[in-house]
Amino acid sequence: MTRLPLILAAALAFAAQARAQTTRTQTPPTQTLKIATDLSPVGLDPHVATAFSTVMIDSVIYEGLTAIDHSLRIVPALAQSWTISPDGLTYDFRLRPGATFQNGRRMTPADVIASIARVRDPKTGSPYASRFAVIASVTATGPDAIRITLKQPSAPLLAQLAVLAIAPPEAFATLQRKPVGTGPFGFREWVPDTDIALVRNPRYWAPGLPKLAGITFEIVPEAATRQLGLTSGSYAMLPAIDAATAQALMSAPGVTVQKSQDLAYSLVGLNVSRPPFDKPEVRQALNMALDRSQIVQAAYFGQGAAGGPLSPALRQWALPTSAFPCYTHDPEAARALLRKSGLTLPVRATLDVFGGIQQVVDVAQVVQAQAKAGGFDFALNVEEAGRFIQDWKNSRFQGFVSLNSGGPDPDDYLGRTFATGGASNVFQYSDPTTDALLDKARTTSDAATRKTLYDTLQKRLACTGPVVHLVYGTLFSALRSTVHGFHISPTRSLRSLRDTTVGK
Repeated sequence: MTRLPLILAAALAFAAQARAQTTRTQTPPTQTLKIATDLSPVGLDPHVATAFSTVMIDSVIYEGLTAIDHSLRIVPALAQSWTISPDGLTYDFRLRPGATFQNGRRMTPADVIASIARVRDPKTGSPYASRFAVIASVTATGPDAIRITLKQPSAPLLAQLAVLAIAPPEAFATLQRKPVGTGPFGFREWVPDTDIALVRNPRYWAPGLPKLAGITFEIVPEAATRQLGLTSGSYAMLPAIDAATAQALMSAPGVTVQKSQDLAYSLVGLNVSRPPFDKPEVRQALNMALDRSQIVQAAYFGQGAAGGPLSPALRQWALPTSAFPCYTHDPEAARALLRKSGLTLPVRATLDVFGGIQQVVDVAQVVQAQAKAGGFDFALNVEEAGRFIQDWKNSRFQGFVSLNSGGPDPDDYLGRTFATGGASNVFQYSDPTTDALLDKARTTSDAATRKTLYDTLQKRLACTGPVVHLVYGTLFSALRSTVHGFHISPTRSLRSLRDTTVGK
């Protein structure tokens, strides 16, 4: 008669122990990671704001259907799987049924459809719009499924979907100041020019993630203060540092430095609708006047590589600089070409300079000095970030010096930047041959054919295109040695913070 109560008591005790264990394993993490960064974002709307300071923060708030990992591979994100029709025109995506926005609402196919429509809407003014002009329709095919139908095949589509953040339509109007996504961390507070605080998304679809209670991005403009804060332990991470700072921190106790070949590059952008850069010969002469190896040494402390239209990180695609004759430093030939084009020396122009990053200012000063020997007289107009971005978006420049980002697929950069009407084609550049090559490369799935086409494009754009490509730097991140699980990415995404912990 006593056996059943004993068994019951044992069972109850075991259940209580199991519940306690479950409670312990499900206890939310308590660690908040403090990150020091140099710039405050202009806004956090992922469909509009594309500056590095915005993308870095948005990469842990938002997700796309796909993602790019730190090895530049396409991996599932909000789409857990997909199939592609034999003709390459139909993509069927199976969505994650557990994906939930940080406002508590479950993500549905309607949210995906609305987000894609918003990016493509000309009224939005999204720099990503031209990447998705190939889409004919987006429809729901089930409670957790969508179908994207294309007008023509698009080899880079899966890679490009990684940057199209899915957001709830009810929040579209306020995303610049109050972002809402499905990512591992949600927005809590933004104190302008001070910090941005994010908190763990308790409903995140990946079991056990994120492993941090939150992230605080502290805005610290002074490089020396950021460096001191990391070595003292006030900050746990500096996500993007220059080569000089990285060199100094490599020997600092309690600090680990990670590095990667950057997809981003320094450039001189030229408005081809304005003299003197409306002449292809002038653009070619500027390329010839510059010594990229010297820029690597002077502004990158030797931690970078001269490059053309594609980053050396894209080993399958990028041509070496030896493929571009105009990259041979020859200021005398540059001066001769300017005279031949009918111009009187020196050729004067103003270059706007993105003032938010000291390295950009350093590059601009080296360019100014080198170009002078090649027959140019450049005035530098250093602008604060917000003004520079507005002038850039509206093509209110003669030329500019800045940093720009590439992408894991060649079309991700070349298409939006050089196609007529491309979303990032602020240069007013239009070339029917370039357009035809881009269209053909985008619509073929054969890798060898694409390689041949992109080789031709790189050679065509390197010397007379609207962008003077300079240097692809080495990207550095510095962390306290107690930070584990973070992987630096060539895209500058901080997505791996969802796997990051802080220990002893």
